[in-house]
Amino acid sequence: MAVEPDPDTVLADIGAQLAAAVTAAVPGWVERCVDTRVSPTVPDRDAVMAAAHEAGIHAQREVAAHLQTLLGSDVDSQRSTPLEVVRAAVAFPTQVLRDAHVAPRPRDRFAVERFPDDPYGLTPASLPAMDPALGELAIAWGAAKAIAHRRRHEVP
Repeated sequence: MAVEPDPDTVLADIGAQLAAAVTAAVPGWVERCVDTRVSPTVPDRDAVMAAAHEAGIHAQREVAAHLQTLLGSDVDSQRSTPLEVVRAAVAFPTQVLRDAHVAPRPRDRFAVERFPDDPYGLTPASLPAMDPALGELAIAWGAAKAIAHRRRHEVP
């Protein structure tokens, strides 16, 4: 008879993998956010992209710290999600765009109300929207979290 793996251990393992993958994706995501909003004809575009690169490094450090805390905690203490952590990092490319005097993007009422600090419409709808390679891992983490929570709280 096969022994079922401990759900908390599985969650921790997948959480560590997800944290590493998201953390690795952050700098490129920040740079892409800026790149898609800055016109190719902007005279100081190279300087803006250099600032985006630096912002990506800073965002990576912040996201790594928050994800390590979140995903390293007990399932019952996880009051947030990796996506919420990434969404908070929108502040980094936003600041680069503001400093470059890039005009905000028109957004619908929902986006304005839900993400008031994102005038450029950069907030990802999902982790795969940030980086498609994160999709399967994000789903695996969500499933592992649900199983760990269910096992802990199911009534015998």
